Amino acid sequence: MATEQSFVDYVCDQLIRAPEIRAKKMFGEYALFCGPKLVALICDNQFFLKQTQAGRKMLKVVKEVPPYKSAKPAFLIDEQLEDAELMVSLIEATAQELPMPKPKSMTTQPITPKARPAAKSKAK
Repeated sequence: MATEQSFVDYVCDQLIRAPEIRAKKMFGEYALFCGPKLVALICDNQFFLKQTQAGRKMLKVVKEVPPYKSAKPAFLIDEQLEDAELMVSLIEATAQELPMPKPKSMTTQPITPKARPAAKSKAK
């Protein structure tokens, strides 16, 4: 089940006071960024916050669930999503604790087709 745009809009509305929040559609679901940092995923109309010590301290009840098969567990945020003030604090604390993303390499090699070996002629 793919995430509905209305749920993404609701999450973004709850986080309106957080700095530089944006949701980016990726692989049918959404990644939530705070500035350059990926802080959460929205999958199947559920909100998954990246695990940090700050987030663990702020949440009264922690549910650790992978957002999709083979993913690392994240904090599943459900009823807390209604508390906009808590959500903004969680996002800011999580973003502060997470490392900056590694810069993307600008020296990419062009894709070239592999050279085929020369065909051997069968001269008799």
